[in-house]
Amino acid sequence: MNIFFENIINSLLGMSDLWIYAFLFISAVVENLVPPIPGDTITAFGAFLVAIGKLNFFMVLLVTTVGSSLGFTILFGFGLFLGREFFIEKDYRYFSAKSIISAEEWFRKYGYYVVALNRFFPGIRSVISLVCGISRLSAVRVFLLCSLSSLIWNFIWIYVGYSLGSNWQIVKARFEFIIRSYNMAAGILIILIVAALIIRYFYKKRK
Repeated sequence: MNIFFENIINSLLGMSDLWIYAFLFISAVVENLVPPIPGDTITAFGAFLVAIGKLNFFMVLLVTTVGSSLGFTILFGFGLFLGREFFIEKDYRYFSAKSIISAEEWFRKYGYYVVALNRFFPGIRSVISLVCGISRLSAVRVFLLCSLSSLIWNFIWIYVGYSLGSNWQIVKARFEFIIRSYNMAAGILIILIVAALIIRYFYKKRK
């Protein structure tokens, strides 16, 4: 997958700015729908093009933010359209009826906070958007909060990528190291929080 996108990125270097903006936008949309796509690396590519003066910082920020928000909203609409009954009846192994019911109750209390932070949760953004739709959260509030989350996230990483220099291979290597380190730290933090919530739940149940 990474080699495939490297080839695309190399071919884009000779294209017009409009095509590159379109590619960044489409990639930002699709990375929400197909999580294995290295969306953050593509964002770093946009930042690199800002650093060498080919693209405009705020245009890259705009197209990636709108694309990310649209991708999140599409999955939200998918969950909203299918509804909780569809997933409960299917009772998927990794999306079981019991887990959906528990998540639905939790999301009604804290869902909007999770949406506001969704871009900072590695690997689970697609699940968050689906569950928001299943839980029938307000579409307007979800769109506004996911847009804010995407705006902050993209600004941070575009700025980081821009600050790393004008050599693409160096930018890519350093950016991927930073992202891996962040994802590892965020993953450990999420695991600790989940473990604390589980312990708290069983402690209250025993009392």
